[in-house]
Amino acid sequence: MPRFPLIPTIVVGLAIAAMVALGVWQLDRRAEKQAALAQYAANMGKPVMAFPRLAMGDDYLFRRATAFCLAPVEWRSQGGRDVKGGNGYRHIARCSTGAEGPGLLVDVGVTADPKFKPVWKGGAVTGTITHAPDHRPIFLSMFGEHPKSLMLIAEQAAPGLVPTARPELSSVPNNHLAYAVQWFLFATVAATIYVLALRLRQRGKISPP
Repeated sequence: MPRFPLIPTIVVGLAIAAMVALGVWQLDRRAEKQAALAQYAANMGKPVMAFPRLAMGDDYLFRRATAFCLAPVEWRSQGGRDVKGGNGYRHIARCSTGAEGPGLLVDVGVTADPKFKPVWKGGAVTGTITHAPDHRPIFLSMFGEHPKSLMLIAEQAAPGLVPTARPELSSVPNNHLAYAVQWFLFATVAATIYVLALRLRQRGKISPP
């Protein structure tokens, strides 16, 4: 009778266990995301607050807030959508606030002109809290625990710009159930293939793994 392949079985078993663990983790993440979405929906109906001094995390997403930009010290632009549904370039100012910390990021509006230079000197801003653009690699944003920075999408655009579209709950992905099912299927397929390989080996149709 052929010898039972101990080491390959251990390796395959560890791989299957890892896949199952990832599936369970995705189910936990799904529950967390559902709770977060409920909080975001509640935030949309809460009164206007002062923009949080520690501009990081998820607790205040989708909530309206006020802030004061002493002066823009840096500009950046990237693709975006305005309140009318048009696509263009959104302009984001990094403002000094006169306080310690990372400062304040304000999205002051969208234009179709890629060469547009905003003329905005700051001041009082009211808008909606959302995540600042995140340029980290995708794998770091998926598995990292570092909170994302926040910014304010201004309700009143700077001169020459159209207000940026307010963030919507539908923009927050919640695909964790699908990911969990995929990991469980991977584990099932791996186990099935290995069992079939063992049976063929026992019948002498393939060489030992």
